[in-house]
Parts: sequence; C-alpha cells; structure tokens
Amino acid sequence: MSIHPTAVVDAGAHIADEVRIGPWCIVGPGVVLQQDVHLISHVVVQQDTTVGARTIIHPFAVIGGDPQHTGYRGETVTLEIGEDNLIREHSTFNRGTPQGAGVTRVGSNGLFMTGAHVGHDAVVGDQVVMANNATLGGHARIGSKVFLGGLAAVHQNGRVGQGAIIGGLAAVTRDVIPYGSAWGNHAQLHGLNLIGLKRKGYGKDAIRRLLAAYRDLFEGAGTFADRVDAVASDYADLPEIMEIIAFIREDGKRPLCLPGE
Repeated sequence: MSIHPTAVVDAGAHIADEVRIGPWCIVGPGVVLQQDVHLISHVVVQQDTTVGARTIIHPFAVIGGDPQHTGYRGETVTLEIGEDNLIREHSTFNRGTPQGAGVTRVGSNGLFMTGAHVGHDAVVGDQVVMANNATLGGHARIGSKVFLGGLAAVHQNGRVGQGAIIGGLAAVTRDVIPYGSAWGNHAQLHGLNLIGLKRKGYGKDAIRRLLAAYRDLFEGAGTFADRVDAVASDYADLPEIMEIIAFIREDGKRPLCLPGE
C-alpha cells in the first residue's frame, strides 16, 4: 500500500493491498478500494463507494458523489464499480437514491474518457466505452460492449442495449436496441452496429441474416407488434435477434428509437 502524505483517507475506509493513493486525493467514509486500485492524484472518492481491483482513476475525477436529485436528504446510498476500469480526468459517478435502487452499478473493463458522467441509479455493463463528456441520466441502463460517442447523452431511465453504438453529440431520448447504431439530435436508428458485429467475428453470411431480420422488423408489412412476433418466429436461431426482441418486449411502455424518427 502506498498513500501519499498529502492524501486524506478516512478511518472508515477499507484499503486493500497494493493500492496506490497519490497526492491530494480524498478517500471518504465507507469507501472500499480493492486490490491494486490506483488513484493518480487529486481524486475524490466521496463515500460509500466500492472501487474494483486494478481500476485506475485519473486526476480531478469525483467518484461516489451525492446523487444530483432534489429529493436527496443525505440517506445512505452507494456506488459499486467493477474491476479493471480506466476512469479519466474530471469524470463524475454519482451514488444511487432512496427513490431508486439506492445503488449505482458500473461493470468491469470499461473506459470512461474525460468528463464522462454516470448519473444516480444507473446500471452500466462490462466493456463499455464512454467518450469525452458522454452523459448518462439517472436510472439509465447501458448494456455491455456499448460505445457512446463524445458529448452523447442518454435521457434519464433510457436504455441502450448490448453492443450498440451511439454517435457523438447524440441526444438519446428513446431506447436503442441491442447492436443498434444511432446518432443525431434527437437520435435516430440508422441500422446495426456492423463494425461491432465484425469485431465479434461475424462473417458476411451471418451479417446478411441479421440485416434481413432488421429490415423485416423495422421495414416489413403490418403493425410493429405483428413484425416483432414474426421476426421472433422466423429468426429464433439468431441469439442477437432474440436479444433485440427480448429488449423490445421487456418494457413496452418505453419509447423505442426507430429509423427515420
């Protein structure tokens, strides 16, 4: 363990072996820093926050801050961050609220670039990339392997499915399907995240079938509900399509990001 003499570490914090806490950092009560966490300098981990092993946090990040919610009255709420994350300068991750789940959860192996913001009660999956100043409103749910471009913003309670890509400056006011590609203000769906699918190892034939299912879902005949049922039946052997169907059916009250809207 290495704690710089200018750092302030609360007696109620739990610091694991090999943790490095650099100059002018503040570690508050109820904070847990797991094995090999590195706070480079000028980092604030305010309180009631768990930071997973080998996570690196750069200067001027404020992690575990109070939720930005007018109803918050100082209740005990938490933030949980997974392992092997890289959190860059000026990022802000807020704790949950009593009105919500009471906890904000961030997965592992993520990259959160300068100024990234994770709002209260958000749930963020693994291997998520948030580019500079990307923002998640309260209660947002972000699947694993999602990429959010610079200055993109996901509305409170918004959902972005696994493997989706959100373009820079996008205002995401409607839910984005898994493996979707969305951009614009307000964001529209512009197809599937083909680059992400290719990186997953999908060949041309597999991608053609995924695109055919996408066209049947969003461009086919009949009502949208009918198309959902038809695609669920016709492409039951494609796990990614079934994941999209499950995402749509999970919360029928949420508005969906659609092509051309």
